[in-house]
Amino acid sequence: MTHEQSAIKATYFSLIGNACLALIKGVAGIFGNSYALIADAIESTTDIFSSFLVLFGLKYSNRPADENHPYGHGRAEPLITFIVVGFLITSATIIAYESIQNINTPHNLPKAWTLIILGIIIIWKEFSFRKVMKKGIETNSSSLKADAWHHRSDAITSVAAFIGIAIALLLGKGYESADDWAALFASGFILYNSYLIFRPALGEIMDEHLYDDLILDIRQVSHKVEGVIDTEKCFIRKAGMKYHVDLHATVNAHITVKEGHDIAHLLKDTLRAEIPQLGHILIHIEPHE
Repeated sequence: MTHEQSAIKATYFSLIGNACLALIKGVAGIFGNSYALIADAIESTTDIFSSFLVLFGLKYSNRPADENHPYGHGRAEPLITFIVVGFLITSATIIAYESIQNINTPHNLPKAWTLIILGIIIIWKEFSFRKVMKKGIETNSSSLKADAWHHRSDAITSVAAFIGIAIALLLGKGYESADDWAALFASGFILYNSYLIFRPALGEIMDEHLYDDLILDIRQVSHKVEGVIDTEKCFIRKAGMKYHVDLHATVNAHITVKEGHDIAHLLKDTLRAEIPQLGHILIHIEPHE
């Protein structure tokens, strides 16, 4: 299975899981009298739309290069990540507003059985986070990592809801708003996670230097190639799941242009074979006296 297929499969997993959880949380929140669960359902609903966006972004960003996009369509992925962050911020704002409204409105205590629902949800969402994040790291997908953080933030909001409901049930009358305070705390955590998701995607768009380990690997592979004496400048920029490389390699100054050309092609082919996640590779030959 290719990285692209693996990432798409993980997104379908998120999509189906979020749809089921949004329904369960919404029903449990309404009948269990828990706004923290309803807030959780709102977040899961936005997660459904964001997972659709991630799926679209993965499929579009993996289109092959064409005349108008010689470097491929990989930059679509961080742009989709920005939209996903927008969904997160929107859901956090709605949850915060509704929580404040409910804190100031008298209401009944949540039902005890909602704690069981939340316990199951917490375990499932943490499992989902680990599964999707693993795929995000394996495939170098920023949008898939963002999708994974949706699961982690969902797990944290569920923990907050669990604590809020538990406090309300244990302390009884007068502490009904503990559930709403938990939802308010959850909204703040969602906003914090939004920043954590946004920052790497911004670095990707701005061609920020973040790939020292990969540069080290490229240099080590280059030194194995016959005719390459050393490497100088090495610039990397990420686009989707691929890394585009500009590399300066030094060769004997007294060889022919044809020989230098052949070494550059051999170096490029070797790098692609040894490091599959590399995309476009530009080799600049430097003379070595």
